[in-house]
Amino acid sequence: MNDDELFWRATMMPKVQEYPFKRVPKVAFMFLTRGPLPFTPLWDRFFKGHEGLYSVYVHALPDYKFNVSKNSSFYKRQIPSEDVQWGSITLLDAEKRLLANALLDFSNERFVLLSESCIPVFNFPTVYEYLINSAQSFVQSYDDDSPRGRGRYNTRMRPAILLSQWRKGSEWFELNRKLAIDIVADYKYHRIFQKHCRPSCYPDEHYLPTYLNMFHGSLNANRSVTWVDWSRGGPHPATYGRESITERFIQSIRNNGSICIYNNEPTSICYLFARKFAPSALKPLLNLTSTVMGF
Repeated sequence: MNDDELFWRATMMPKVQEYPFKRVPKVAFMFLTRGPLPFTPLWDRFFKGHEGLYSVYVHALPDYKFNVSKNSSFYKRQIPSEDVQWGSITLLDAEKRLLANALLDFSNERFVLLSESCIPVFNFPTVYEYLINSAQSFVQSYDDDSPRGRGRYNTRMRPAILLSQWRKGSEWFELNRKLAIDIVADYKYHRIFQKHCRPSCYPDEHYLPTYLNMFHGSLNANRSVTWVDWSRGGPHPATYGRESITERFIQSIRNNGSICIYNNEPTSICYLFARKFAPSALKPLLNLTSTVMGF
């Protein structure tokens, strides 16, 4: 299927709300990468023993082919893809392509976007229960009056999108099925971003935060469940390699002293995943899975 056919098929919703079969809700883990996934062994360990509760989807560059064993959760999970350029509308297209493929499986109820540098910081049961039982989705969305926020707004987006509705947030989202369908079905606002959010607008940082703020604010927690360190400044977050991986560091992500709201109650578990990690971090991370992360 081409993208139009795929998006149309993925957004077909049954009129009858009761499923005519036994449905165990699953979490779709969607990986957006250019090439290799260096943390495949870590994710395989995370997924092990929880078959039937998750799905994996990988969007890589069209000419890249994964080479993993048949025992891997990533085996034959690569979807048909197109070229993706950082900071362009093609990133949104890839995200919609991942969502649409995942929506074809009626058992997928929650949808997490991850990169090749992402890792889990809790075990699968914790992540699964947290997402499946959440009343809201997790998309960071905030009003930024700096040149990197409101400064990217294009007045040609009016009247469909007003400056007061413009929001910014992390690309790495988590959505429930209702919102995933709505995002894949949207053509009007996607085309507005395609036409007016360039070349230094970075649509992946503004489309979802703005769209959800406009139409589904009550369904969004306005925060991400993926930890990232922007404290060093610059256009990219800090990257952590082998020398940074210690039990104390991973614990600081899991229990960083923050309190966030989950289903209208305060909780200290705010981040389920973390980025950005270099391939050299794999071995020390594997050494901490059982003692720190619980898998």
